[in-house]
Amino acid sequence: MTLNIRFAPSPTGYLHEGHLLSALYVWAMAKLKNYPVHLRIEDHDQSRARNEYIDAIYEDLEWFGFEWDSKSKQSNRHEIYEQALYKLEKQHLIYGCDCSRKSLSLENPSSSDGEIIYQRHCLNKDLKITPPNTTRLIVESSPVQWNDLRLGPFTENPAVQCGDFALRDRLGQWTYQFAVCVDDIEENIGMIVRGEDLRSSTARQIFLMSLLGKKTPPHYFHHSLLYDPLTGLKLSKRQHSQSLRAEKMKGLSREVLLGQICFKLHLIEKEVPMTLNESIFLFSKQIEGYLQ
Repeated sequence: MTLNIRFAPSPTGYLHEGHLLSALYVWAMAKLKNYPVHLRIEDHDQSRARNEYIDAIYEDLEWFGFEWDSKSKQSNRHEIYEQALYKLEKQHLIYGCDCSRKSLSLENPSSSDGEIIYQRHCLNKDLKITPPNTTRLIVESSPVQWNDLRLGPFTENPAVQCGDFALRDRLGQWTYQFAVCVDDIEENIGMIVRGEDLRSSTARQIFLMSLLGKKTPPHYFHHSLLYDPLTGLKLSKRQHSQSLRAEKMKGLSREVLLGQICFKLHLIEKEVPMTLNESIFLFSKQIEGYLQ
């Protein structure tokens, strides 16, 4: 069966420069390793996802010239997630949780980056695993060893990092951690290329995928990020980073935008317009340096 690589934006806002950076890494890795590209719309958060953003993702990627071999949308995959949850339920690996957001922050320790480490307050309450309860996974303490193609080897324990994490929230929405694991298995993703801000999710996702039957995890490459020079924060929708669409409306060409990205990554010595093929070639050369 053919292994795929995926580009998986969330339609909670318009694509910005950080998305373009990630897309270039994905298509460059696909070119190097001869992976078909799967475009996944990660709209599991239905409270924030918008159809206008989904349409814009397709339009913006096509404007730059990106092409993909297959696509999917998480909101169409509810039955697949239900089947995966039932598989875990049969193994007695999930339970219901009625902790409020306030109690979660007050009654559980947090990691250095502010992530709550859930302490199993509801494990023995015998609560239903359906809304309005959260569905949590039992995460036994066990080290997970994995290797990042750019950052090197890691040994991490999800029980220490986050504890029993949520698979479905109180509103009945699938969580990011659960949906992407099910998708990566079902869509036969063999290489995951994403920003290094998501690196800490890797061990728990490998752990969950093993419970769902995938014993050999994908390869991982976590790339560096772009930061706002004024705030020092990574480019993101939450920080209202300038969208690619807004830049286009100001009259900037795709070649200029691609040149800006390549210059910021020090792939070229001065800021000049670049075609998509030229940009992907430069990103490929950088990736090759990590793979040697």
